Amino acid sequence: MKRQQPDALFAIGDPLISDFRRQIVDFASAQRLPAAYSLREYVEAGGLMSYGASISDLVRRAAGYVDKILQGAKPEDLPVEQPTKFELVINLKAAKALGLTIPPLLLARADEVVE
Repeated sequence: MKRQQPDALFAIGDPLISDFRRQIVDFASAQRLPAAYSLREYVEAGGLMSYGASISDLVRRAAGYVDKILQGAKPEDLPVEQPTKFELVINLKAAKALGLTIPPLLLARADEVVE
C-alpha cells in the first residue's frame, strides 16, 4: 500500500483481520488515509467511520433462532435471514486529524458520532 499510495482504505470485518484492527487503524492514520470499516470496533479503536450490520442486532436475532430450536423447530425449516439493521458510526476526532470535514447531512444520518 505504501508503494501504490491509494486515496482511501476500506477494511472488511473479516475475523482473520479483526484481531489486527488496532494496527490497521494506526497504519491508515500514519499514512493519512481516510478509512471506512464494516465494524464499529474499528471506529472505537480510532478509525474514521464504519458502516455495517449491527452486531448486537445480529446476536439478538440469533438468540431468537436458538429459542425456536430449543422449542422444537427443525433448523432446516427456519428461513435464512439477512441483516436488516445497519449502523453508521463517525469519528470526528479522526476526521479532524485527517483534515476532513464531514458533511452535516452525513453527520445527521449517523447512528453515532464519536467526538
